[in-house]
Amino acid sequence: MACYASVYFRYISPTTWTGSAIPECPGVGPGGDRGATRPERRVYPHPMLDPALGIQRAYLALTASTTVAASVIWGVNTLFLLDAGLSNTEAFLANAFFTLGMVLFEVPTGVVADTRGRRFSYLLGGGTLLVSTLLYVGMWAIRAPLWGWAIASVLIGLGFTFLSGATEAWLVDALHATGFTGSLESVFGRAQVVAGIAMLAGSVLGGVIAQVTDLGVPYLLRAGLLTISLIIAWRFMRDLGFTPDAHATPGAAVRSVLAGAVEDGLRNRPVRWLMLAAPFTSGIGIYIFYALQPFLLQLYGQPGAYAIAGLASALVAGAQILGGLLVGVVGRWFTRRTDALILQVALSAVLLGVLAWSTNLVMALIVVAAWAMIGAIGGPLRQSFLNGEIPSGRRATVLSFDSLMGSAGGVVIQPGLGRVADLSGYPGSFAVAALIQSVAIPFAFLARREHAASDPIERRPEAG
Repeated sequence: MACYASVYFRYISPTTWTGSAIPECPGVGPGGDRGATRPERRVYPHPMLDPALGIQRAYLALTASTTVAASVIWGVNTLFLLDAGLSNTEAFLANAFFTLGMVLFEVPTGVVADTRGRRFSYLLGGGTLLVSTLLYVGMWAIRAPLWGWAIASVLIGLGFTFLSGATEAWLVDALHATGFTGSLESVFGRAQVVAGIAMLAGSVLGGVIAQVTDLGVPYLLRAGLLTISLIIAWRFMRDLGFTPDAHATPGAAVRSVLAGAVEDGLRNRPVRWLMLAAPFTSGIGIYIFYALQPFLLQLYGQPGAYAIAGLASALVAGAQILGGLLVGVVGRWFTRRTDALILQVALSAVLLGVLAWSTNLVMALIVVAAWAMIGAIGGPLRQSFLNGEIPSGRRATVLSFDSLMGSAGGVVIQPGLGRVADLSGYPGSFAVAALIQSVAIPFAFLARREHAASDPIERRPEAG
């Protein structure tokens, strides 16, 4: 995959294409980027010579390398924090500082992507994650107090904010620049499958390595994998379809892009409602993902079986793969993306309620698999809906602002539900999580009422 990206990515140049105004943006939904122009599509004698294919391969390579690096610790992260001497409340408070870092830095780092370039933002994010991961290992080795974990977690959050929105914005802009006429949902769906495979491999590997060595080794492995990811980005990633404004001053850029994020985010009614739902869906998703590790170990009855904890992440990854493959099929069952999203949020809340009553490992794993798969199906649909309503020049920042909304929910929800888990156990926290998740349903209905241009699901053969 990386080899093909290297060969064909070098020959991509915006000057190869001639511009033509278009009334709509295929793959993003009718209307697409407001006032956008799309280069005419060139016909190639062989599909492998198509620059759009090279961009997709590069995107998938970046997705795989970044996800496997990140996921190698996901299956043991909560256990790692508990092993360092933190209580449930403190462990999820440490995770809350991670999401707080994302809240604080989402917009400023989105400015970096929109003014210095998507590639620069990605490299800065990967480097920050590398350093902060090593700091995490140091905190674990000395059994640092909570304030130390708070600092390290905020830095990890900073690293992820450099990545959030930038890679997706780079893909969409580059595909538009090369005249891509296929479905963005199909690209996002394939990326989700690749991410699921990478997450499956990384989480299982991390759990097994932790069991045969100790809980610190997966973090050292993550540092090595992040180095590989940085090399791939340095070699293959180039900004296409977007010209970074390198002369903008930081203060003016923050004010300008923040205003754009509000204008094309919260003031953009279709986008606004999904953004307001994000704290309840994303915040709950973060808590459930990390709470599953100790919960499944409790059901299994062997606290040291870290491979079982990794199984939770692997199960989510497998469901993500299947969900990504089913996106196109499920899309044929609905005429609007918001219809699918409403059903997805409602079913997710129901399944969390069922999880709260699960009393054995097998039942819990089945429920978790269903919950993860439903979320995986909804992800690409939501991405396509949002991208179709956001102009290119502000896409990275608005998408980062959307992530900020989800992270803001996690800042409050994680320590709150962690406290519930300390008082009444993980099943009690899952029951409360189901109630919180259901708050997002009215916002999805409000998004549907806007009749957004990107809401209808196009019926056309996949191309590109």
